[in-house]
Amino acid sequence: MNSFILRALLIAGLAAFPVAAHADSPGAGGERKSDMQSGAEVYRHVCQACHMADGKGGKGAAVIPALASNPKLAISAYPAGVVLNGFGAMPWFNGTLSPEQIAHVVNYVRTHFGNSYTDMLSADDVKAMAGPVPHVTH
Repeated sequence: MNSFILRALLIAGLAAFPVAAHADSPGAGGERKSDMQSGAEVYRHVCQACHMADGKGGKGAAVIPALASNPKLAISAYPAGVVLNGFGAMPWFNGTLSPEQIAHVVNYVRTHFGNSYTDMLSADDVKAMAGPVPHVTH
């Protein structure tokens, strides 16, 4: 098939699906980020896509660090800062996730996947760490 026919088929196929995708519907469950209450829900719908269901990360187009048995999680400010501000290829979630959701997911990761750091991070801790919400300018 020549490229003109392939393009025409692609355009016709896309026209058959007029529903737009929503970036704020991260998981297969269709939950919006504002609806996620527990750290497990936030992890499953936001973090798991890169860090994997078992928290072991992976390698491919980028190296995704393992959260499983990770000694860097011993101090709760470290993962909270990474979630708030991003690091390397990881985007920031300040302004995307609430302070409560960030605290819940940090506490979840620090007490699962072979981690046993039981001192809890609070939403007030996250609020105190959060700077202004980043804005992307083009």
